[in-house]
Amino acid sequence: MIDIAIDRSDRPSGYNIGMALQSTKHVVISTFGSFGDLHPYIAIALELQSRGYRVTIATSGVYKEKIESEGIGFHGVRPHMYRGDIDPELIKKIMDIKTGPEYVIRGLMLPHVRESYEDLEPILSQADLVVTHPLTFASHLYAEKYNTPWVSTVLQPSVFFSAIDPPIFPNAPILHRLRWLGPGFYRWAYSQIRKVIAKWMTPVHELRRDIGLPPTTRDPLLDSEFSPQLNLALFSPVFAPLVSDWPPNTKVTGFPIYDRRTKGEGMPEDLLKFLDDGQPPIVFTLGSSAVHDPGAFYADSIKASVDLGRRSVLLVGLETNETTEKLPEGIFLCRYAPHSDLFPRACAIVHQGGVGTTAQALRSGRPTLIVPWGQDQPDNASRIVRLGVGRTIMRAQYNASTAAHELGRLLSEGAYSYRAKEISKKILAEDGTRAAVDEIEAMLSTVPEPSTA
Repeated sequence: MIDIAIDRSDRPSGYNIGMALQSTKHVVISTFGSFGDLHPYIAIALELQSRGYRVTIATSGVYKEKIESEGIGFHGVRPHMYRGDIDPELIKKIMDIKTGPEYVIRGLMLPHVRESYEDLEPILSQADLVVTHPLTFASHLYAEKYNTPWVSTVLQPSVFFSAIDPPIFPNAPILHRLRWLGPGFYRWAYSQIRKVIAKWMTPVHELRRDIGLPPTTRDPLLDSEFSPQLNLALFSPVFAPLVSDWPPNTKVTGFPIYDRRTKGEGMPEDLLKFLDDGQPPIVFTLGSSAVHDPGAFYADSIKASVDLGRRSVLLVGLETNETTEKLPEGIFLCRYAPHSDLFPRACAIVHQGGVGTTAQALRSGRPTLIVPWGQDQPDNASRIVRLGVGRTIMRAQYNASTAAHELGRLLSEGAYSYRAKEISKKILAEDGTRAAVDEIEAMLSTVPEPSTA
């Protein structure tokens, strides 16, 4: 581990080491997004706290109650989201297969980067180490300006623009079909993508200038999001093994797992009774974002289940207007259930391909059908297919007939179930949370204890 020189002499005036617990180092985790962008960091925070560290998660105000219920420190950072304000039209923009990634960056994050910096500065000034999410541009800038020990993280392999293992870009799927052209082609393609993205990043470069950082040719999204000290890939090496053109100092940890809506939550009693009363069902879920823009997914899934003569469980989201009235026999509708408890009791899982849901499906040992909505999901689906544990179908082609056909293959061709069980054994043998915290703790060991004077 590289010994990191730490200079706190130019910390903001708001820095007050006395606010930290005596002789306890303070880790601030900066993240933004859906439950999939929060749960891995809750897992890491809980493990850090169990080892005696003080932890604060800095994120949107919508998660304040959830984070604090686990005994983890919370610090609100703009842009704020609120559950009561969830707009299906906003979700459609975020999950749009072609324009969703650009909207998240240009429409949600960059207009608020200055506000985010203002909100983060007081809490980061108390940090002995900061852990960052790829989209938290302001925390990256703070770590650079004040030479704060910094661990960057990525949740999905598509964030790495690898020329050796190129991801599927939802707005340019043709690139995936050109893999045969090799790394040289992808380096050229990425150079063209960089030219487009560079035009988006003016707000970050302006903020750099205003906080006294020198100009840089490094792209805030494709380069500067990665810490030169330590970058953690928070997924299984079975799902995506380390590639030589990923950023230096990258460690692949395994999936950090946390999937409780509230502290101590278990399976609903009526769901447990349903599971006990018959054959393992097909589970249909759209995660925590796509569920707000389901279209006909659930209606088509119910019909496919009936056509196959299979029981099913539909996870329809906390804000759903779906009703249990007039459901066919053998169909169970549930707003939420911990995936780690439910998925192993399924015969197959149909989901949107978010990396958190994908991790739980891989751990369960059940074959999977992925219907990508957008963002990283097409790439995650492709990796599932390559592992031999599932199949994929694009959202536009998903209907009762195609769902029944694909599920029929998953359930009748034994190779999928066999391979899913074999992969599950490997992933369950990992402890992504512990591995990630071991790496963070090794870096913390180079940081002096806070002064008690």
